[in-house]
Amino acid sequence: MYEQYFGFRQDPFSLTPDPEFLYLSHQHGVAYSVLEYGVLQQAGFTVITGDAGCGKTTLIRRLVEDLRLQVTLGRLDNTHPRLTNLMEWVSMAFGLEYKAKDPVDLYDSFVQFLATEHTQRRRVILIIDEAQNLDAETLEELRTLSNINAGRHQVLQIILVGQPELRANLARPALSQFSQRVVAHYALKPLTEEETLGYIQHRLTYVGGEPDLFSPEACHLVHRHSQGIPRLINLLCGTALVYAYAGEKQQIGADTIQSVLNDGAAGLCMGSQAAPTQEAEKALTKPRQPSRVNRDRSHPKPAPEAPSRQFGVEDARQLFSKLAKTKP
Repeated sequence: MYEQYFGFRQDPFSLTPDPEFLYLSHQHGVAYSVLEYGVLQQAGFTVITGDAGCGKTTLIRRLVEDLRLQVTLGRLDNTHPRLTNLMEWVSMAFGLEYKAKDPVDLYDSFVQFLATEHTQRRRVILIIDEAQNLDAETLEELRTLSNINAGRHQVLQIILVGQPELRANLARPALSQFSQRVVAHYALKPLTEEETLGYIQHRLTYVGGEPDLFSPEACHLVHRHSQGIPRLINLLCGTALVYAYAGEKQQIGADTIQSVLNDGAAGLCMGSQAAPTQEAEKALTKPRQPSRVNRDRSHPKPAPEAPSRQFGVEDARQLFSKLAKTKP
């Protein structure tokens, strides 16, 4: 809906991690270099940590895309504290048969798989997301898997991705042997205010929008209330676009962001949905011309938006309900 109004090719603030949207801030660039270094140096273990929503999964998906033709990749994305039978999960990650096999057979089959890949000069990399959920016993089992070598060559590399608890877990004395195998590690932090502005402009430009669609004051509020977490930035900016679309605004200023915050609407997508009100239906069905921002790319920067009727929480609830029904 608002994509056409603002001239976007697609939603700039989707919550689904998409490597095509990767914004390489300084620290994300360093993190990606650490991942590449670990792969090139045949590191036994590479570790990337960061708070939820900081962009770890997006980085990994970019790495997977970049390496897909060079290495054999296996991924475990749904780890949990009660994960058992690790070899079954690892075998499944690489598309190997694992049903009706005892642990010895599973291990032997996996060793043969690694040997075959090595003879074909293909490195094998296992990526484990949400690795903070793995207990000490499972981590120790991973360490023993990393002992499988072919002469001087490390035939299995493991990349662990998780929240800061993972780093704390690996620092425990009981896992000192594991920690000694970690060749490369980087801890992602939230974006700075300057990086948040660059992040928003990058995503808008990537989909064909105007980089200054969000005013500097709006970006300041977004950073302040998202604390620089990319996932929360997307949630807040995406909701602000709905508000701006409903109000037929051509630029998103601080007042639009404040309205979203006052209404608590940035979290409504996970709440209950009510039947659309008559007022909300009118807002949704009223014909709209594409924003003047996108009809004329040579226009001067829009003036700050004029005060308008505050878009209430009930209006937002109905808009999200309609969006959910019309989304393909």
